[in-house]
Amino acid sequence: MALNPQYDLIGKGFVTTYYTLFDDPNQRHTLVTMYNADSSFMTFEGQQIQGSAKIAEKLQSLTFQKISRAITAIDCQPMFDGGVLINVLGRLQCDEDPPHAYSQVFVLKPAGNTFYCAHDVFRLNIHNTA
Repeated sequence: MALNPQYDLIGKGFVTTYYTLFDDPNQRHTLVTMYNADSSFMTFEGQQIQGSAKIAEKLQSLTFQKISRAITAIDCQPMFDGGVLINVLGRLQCDEDPPHAYSQVFVLKPAGNTFYCAHDVFRLNIHNTA
């Protein structure tokens, strides 16, 4: 497979769609369709999860209702298998919690004429400096 020349458009479009669904608690459950049943991985604040069913469980277990998000940067790179590597840097606030910087990395893999999220790594950028 070759590098996908549309990688930037694909990556940024994915991020827009993903966060639109994630940030709406009534739509968050639909994110399961973006992951593969067996081979997708998510790391959420250090917790490793595999497969769309387990990822959906994790997403549904998140109790916050209101998210305010500001995206600072979306960097995308093409992968030699036709996939797309995406790095997101931003700031978010959930419910009444204080706002925090965060980073999230996605790896999209081709599946026919579409993509699925093969890897998803999320971390709040909170540093323990004590």
